[in-house]
Amino acid sequence: MNNYKKDFPIFKNNPELIYLDSAATSQKPQIVIDTITDFYAQYNSNIHRGLYPIAEKASAKVEEVREQVRKFINARDKNEIIFTHGATEGLNLIAYTWGDQRIHSEDTVVVTIMDHHANFVPWQQLAKKKKANFAVVSVEENGELDEKDLLQKVKNARLLALPYVSNVLGSINNLEKLIFKIRKINSQIIIVADAAQAAPFIPINVQTMDCDFFVFSGHKMYAGTGIGVLFGKKELLESIPPFLFGGDMIREVTIKKTTFADSPSKFEAGTLHIAGIISLGEAIDFLQGIGMEKVREQEQLLAAFCWEELSKIDSIRILGPNKKSERSNIVSFIMEGVHPHDVAQVLADNTICVRAGHHCAMPLHTFLKIPATVRVSFGVYNDQKDVEKLIQGIQQTKKLLQKK
Repeated sequence: MNNYKKDFPIFKNNPELIYLDSAATSQKPQIVIDTITDFYAQYNSNIHRGLYPIAEKASAKVEEVREQVRKFINARDKNEIIFTHGATEGLNLIAYTWGDQRIHSEDTVVVTIMDHHANFVPWQQLAKKKKANFAVVSVEENGELDEKDLLQKVKNARLLALPYVSNVLGSINNLEKLIFKIRKINSQIIIVADAAQAAPFIPINVQTMDCDFFVFSGHKMYAGTGIGVLFGKKELLESIPPFLFGGDMIREVTIKKTTFADSPSKFEAGTLHIAGIISLGEAIDFLQGIGMEKVREQEQLLAAFCWEELSKIDSIRILGPNKKSERSNIVSFIMEGVHPHDVAQVLADNTICVRAGHHCAMPLHTFLKIPATVRVSFGVYNDQKDVEKLIQGIQQTKKLLQKK
């Protein structure tokens, strides 16, 4: 995969940079950057309004990307694709529309202990507001979701929100298999999948997965920041109210009454992040040009190599499953006697970028009885040499900071 590093200008401008924080945000290939620049330089205009050529080009491009996204996740209808400002907005949109309308005091809302705050707090707050039951699914010692606990808690639940991939443990939840089992015991449950960490490297098929809602962000998959996608089954989107009110989501307004447009326009009030949408289309082309299966294989190989090399260092504890097939491109660890922030700082001094902290997953860290972790995450621009330099940096950190 090291051939792809040349496509990312940040590495030309920073030749010593070892970037291992793609789970936070990915770097951008030149073709994505050029696409954003081209929009602003060549046909910058608002969409779905102007009748002049550059406005028609921008409008057509946005709808072309909507169709690209539909194919990328294998949705049935492009009108099931809603552009948001990120996965967080998509999850809140569901909570404030479907959730506010459909969750009542006798209902149960289920999340998992491994959820990112963006897929935990909206449901926690909704349950509090509606005086509904709030249940949290545990994880096994090896970092996998506790399937027995999950199936028990969803039996009479109204909604389940869960991650496709844990942004801390790196665990890949087999959603197709899990949702099939869940539907057999509770056919009425609504299932929300957070795919922010999955979309950049796992081939997606929302039809075979059979989730009701599905969200991801563009900035983690080589597109610009401030762009995300919410997929929702057509019948659900048609049944729920808008999230925001304003331009382009209106069919007709009178003094006494407003009629809203159909999905997706109903949920896309105001001016969208047009450049971000266009960059997402280019990023999808970039990933599919490599091949999603190849992306997954190579990043899992790097994660497995990283796990293997880290495990040779005494006093390092690695979190999550250690089977390559069950682990994503994320490896999190702690060093005995050294705070994760100190590990990350020493690595940063050697131009090695990792993330340290609770990674917006405080309930999980509390459950694990640790305050923070060091997280390594890979992208298509990483290679074995990056892992080797990381290991050297960790060895140096150990010598500098660990008490003997």
